[in-house]
Amino acid sequence: MPWTNNTVKKCLIPAFLLLLTGFQWLDDDFTQRVAARLSNYRTVFPQEKAYLHLDKPYYVTGDTLWFKSYLVEGSLHLADSASNLLYVDLIEHSTGKNVALRRVQLSGGIGHGEIVLADSIGQGAYTIRAYTNWMRNFSEDYFFQKDIYLFDPETVSQPAAAGGLDLKFFPEGGQLVAGVNTRVAFKALAGNGLGQDVNGFILNKSNDTVAFYTSSHLGMGRFAFEPKSGEVYSAFVKAKDGQVSRFDFPKVMESGYTMVVDNLSSPLKMRVIVYGVLPGKSESLIHIVGHARGIVAFVAKGKVTSKGLMLNLPTTGLPDGITHLTLFDEQNKPVSERLVFINHDRNLKVSISPGKTAYKPREKAEIEISVTDSAGKPVETNLSVAVTDAGQILQQPYDETIASYLLLSSDLKGFIEQPSYYFDPNKTEKKIHMDMLMMTQGWSRFLWEDVLTDSLAAPQRFVEQGITLEGEVKRNNKKLSEKVKLSMYLSNDSLNTFLTAETDPNGRFGVYNLVFTDSLKIRLQGMNKKGNASLSFRLDPYAAPKATLVKAPFYPVTVDAKQLLEYLKRAEQDQEIARKIRESRERLLQEVTIKGKKEVQRDSRKIYGSADASIKVTNQMASAGRSILDILAGRVAGVQVVGSGINASVYIRGNRGEPLFVLDGMPVDKDMISSLNTFDVESIDVLKGPGAAIFGSRGGNGVISILTKRGNENYDYSQDIVPGVLVSKIAGFNVPKEFYAPKYEVSKQQSTTPDYRSTLFWAPMLRTNKDGKVKFEYFNTDAVTNIDIRADALSLSGTPGSGKATYAVD
Repeated sequence: MPWTNNTVKKCLIPAFLLLLTGFQWLDDDFTQRVAARLSNYRTVFPQEKAYLHLDKPYYVTGDTLWFKSYLVEGSLHLADSASNLLYVDLIEHSTGKNVALRRVQLSGGIGHGEIVLADSIGQGAYTIRAYTNWMRNFSEDYFFQKDIYLFDPETVSQPAAAGGLDLKFFPEGGQLVAGVNTRVAFKALAGNGLGQDVNGFILNKSNDTVAFYTSSHLGMGRFAFEPKSGEVYSAFVKAKDGQVSRFDFPKVMESGYTMVVDNLSSPLKMRVIVYGVLPGKSESLIHIVGHARGIVAFVAKGKVTSKGLMLNLPTTGLPDGITHLTLFDEQNKPVSERLVFINHDRNLKVSISPGKTAYKPREKAEIEISVTDSAGKPVETNLSVAVTDAGQILQQPYDETIASYLLLSSDLKGFIEQPSYYFDPNKTEKKIHMDMLMMTQGWSRFLWEDVLTDSLAAPQRFVEQGITLEGEVKRNNKKLSEKVKLSMYLSNDSLNTFLTAETDPNGRFGVYNLVFTDSLKIRLQGMNKKGNASLSFRLDPYAAPKATLVKAPFYPVTVDAKQLLEYLKRAEQDQEIARKIRESRERLLQEVTIKGKKEVQRDSRKIYGSADASIKVTNQMASAGRSILDILAGRVAGVQVVGSGINASVYIRGNRGEPLFVLDGMPVDKDMISSLNTFDVESIDVLKGPGAAIFGSRGGNGVISILTKRGNENYDYSQDIVPGVLVSKIAGFNVPKEFYAPKYEVSKQQSTTPDYRSTLFWAPMLRTNKDGKVKFEYFNTDAVTNIDIRADALSLSGTPGSGKATYAVD
């Protein structure tokens, strides 16, 4: 069908950054509405993207998986997104079980950590995921997910090859319309989930051959096709052995729109051709909205006649990455969609330069990395580097990099095979293959129905700046009918603090944005005047998002058999050496007797020296007093307690005001002291006059210091059962370990322990200087081999880049 160049009204933003600050509105209500709704959707549901750089693609049991984490804002990829807590977990494919969880503290959008692959984690395929609490508002398809394989050095086995073929067809724009010549893309996947080359033919209902097709890249291809009215088509694949298999072909629609996009002929513009078959109409008004990661790039409108409609849209102002085109009909309903990929080659250039082309075993290697922008100017940026033994670790063909993930994989739904292939400047056909990928891979970060609605539902999950503590309070195992005030005592090696909170009328409570590492002891009780013992508390355990099971058998890595055997042999040797070292350290010394005076450890809760008076609270005292102040009455000279219970007042002789109350080293009000469970108190110290001076003016009327049993760092929490009190531990940020790399200095006697590590060096937090350069060094192992160096980088402005290099050890 021919087309003509009709009059078109269109609006284009020449520079992508201007999309945030201005827009030349068309005189059209729908144009303004769709752009405003997209902007509003981004405001309510801003996107985040997480990326992990791993030290290698596969591991053995007992090994350590090292990772660097990046978190960016989803539209412009600016570093330092809103969340400061990133969850990293490891999912077993066969069961969907979460076998490891790390809480990574981010600073400026970056962090790092490791997962020790203990022997309890069995051999098999796994997925490592990274996500924030905010990202859980959306589909898990947009978590960072990478498949790895874990081998057992003592059991060398590989899964059997999977059978079966999956073949799907994708008409350009979304549908086949009778009488309209269009293009149909297809994608064939083998049983292992990877692309499989195919060739076949299309038959109509009369079994006449109407088209042939052949894949050209990873099971993908496309062909021209003009469907006929009333026809039903079937697709057939011919296998190498001559066997023919039948597959479904898309249904032919008698009316509708098609949208054909040419993004390859010109580097400066794309050509969009729209056809419409609408019975009873000679023309129809349509809109085409283009957006890049949720930001409006352009809005165009025109009339589709019987001859079609062509639009030429400039691409120079569009950002690198995916631009999403949507065609809206006269009722402003989305009826056709197409993805295009824009590549202006604006990524960072990461150049890795070893000091020598060849080194000797155990010789020091000196490496320099230079990072520049697309114009060749140096860039100060953060980057991560992994150095591996190529004799043991086979780098995956065109594996994911930070550039391929942020610009491509993160905005597509489903697995992308060999993603960095599409960014290789040496691949002359990569643009054609990328366009095939755009036609066969779905994108659904949002639905237009959700965007265009009059009101958006509030997000279910919030942005986390730190650790979240949530739970529920009940009275006599029944839901509360009123709010209850709570007191919390939090402590670990570096933190001792009191917090107060209040439940909602249903008994729910939460404390947010706690920043601590490892674990934290928590003591929780009610602050109401009575009925504490009838309260019970429950802390919400962390519930990781459910994982989608991967069909087995699945083998997510490409491994050379010789390299694999070498890797497993060396790994088993290293683990045996480590076991012997541990055993030698654990041998008992001969019995010796050491004499000396026992040092009494100072109680960290006491910033003062010795108290003027001290009461050791016994069970008899605790049972006799309604409150701590009742226990104090009459037991310390010069201390007067007027009244009893929660209404008591305390005065130290010679002072008109009440003293300062301190609980486990923290100043608190008298109400909190009065509400304490007497059985929970270890001792009471009284400071008068000069003894209270360390508290400054606050201690002018004296000090009463209450020390609880649970506040004592030697207290055994496992034996603690107190009505109305909860004592527990909560997990905090994981403290990343430092990668160990031995040093073989010439001046020192070298270790005779064999060194055949597969990961020679891991540097997750390197930073280039103002000249865009950074240097680092490490020592090679005993292996005569080749060495792979891989680096990922991300600038503060959100521009990614990656680099690789090799050298020999002989």
